[in-house]
Amino acid sequence: MPPFHEIKLYLFGLWLLIKGNRAGFKYLDLSDRGMMRSFWAIVWCLPAIGLSWFWWRLAYQQGLPPSQSIGGIFFLRMAMLEAANWLFPLVLAGILALMLGIGRYFPAIVFVTNWLSVPFSYLYGVLSLLLIAVPGLTGLIALVWLGAIIALIVSLSRIFRMLLGDQRLMIATLTMVLIVPSLLLSDVLERFLDVYPG
Repeated sequence: MPPFHEIKLYLFGLWLLIKGNRAGFKYLDLSDRGMMRSFWAIVWCLPAIGLSWFWWRLAYQQGLPPSQSIGGIFFLRMAMLEAANWLFPLVLAGILALMLGIGRYFPAIVFVTNWLSVPFSYLYGVLSLLLIAVPGLTGLIALVWLGAIIALIVSLSRIFRMLLGDQRLMIATLTMVLIVPSLLLSDVLERFLDVYPG
């Protein structure tokens, strides 16, 4: 697993690319090996994901009769949902990259997407914690969550522009493929797996 100091370098490199500084590339490992190691980002996100699941469990529990409790199957279903949300957009991005003739950039796309998930996962974790601690802030937190999605879209777009050049339509399509299906899939799978708060 990549140590914390290595992850800091990755995030610093991504931040430089977001700001339009190509020096950020020297902090990243965009090789096939770097792509495979980037899936360790899932492990680094687990504490933040756990906070989100805890809040989701509380919201789900409120919709149940007082006599009914949630077993461990709830967390298994949440893990299935998380895995689908993480992997499905990357599969779609790979298919799109092949169709657009940019398959050679796929390792970089996966690397960027995985490691950029780390700071945003912790932001969502903090928002979940605030929802638990101060339920009255639901409206404000929803706005912050929307702002975080916009920030993620902008960040991916700017990094992909540094990677792919000024191919605006291609970059927009790739970014949407990484964001929109995950949002749609979440809603469908939450209901299918019966983890949607009633």
